[in-house]
Amino acid sequence: MDASVGSVGDAYDNALAESTIGSFKTEQINRHGPWRDVNHVEVATFEWVDFFNTQRPHESLEDLTPAVVEQIHYAHRTPLAQAG
Repeated sequence: MDASVGSVGDAYDNALAESTIGSFKTEQINRHGPWRDVNHVEVATFEWVDFFNTQRPHESLEDLTPAVVEQIHYAHRTPLAQAG
């Protein structure tokens, strides 16, 4: 991993990225290592990103998963069929 390449004083721009990278390192890299090679890290990264974007509960989403929140969103947008 390379160090952050941002300039001094722009930490606010990197806050979300740094938080996500921290979660990735804690939940995937540190927990499931040691890694045999870069290819295994790449596959694990893709798996974690898929998990993070679909199955991982998020505090900002009231501990729901992104997939569930998306389903709720579209269910409320779909018009109901007219009765009768």
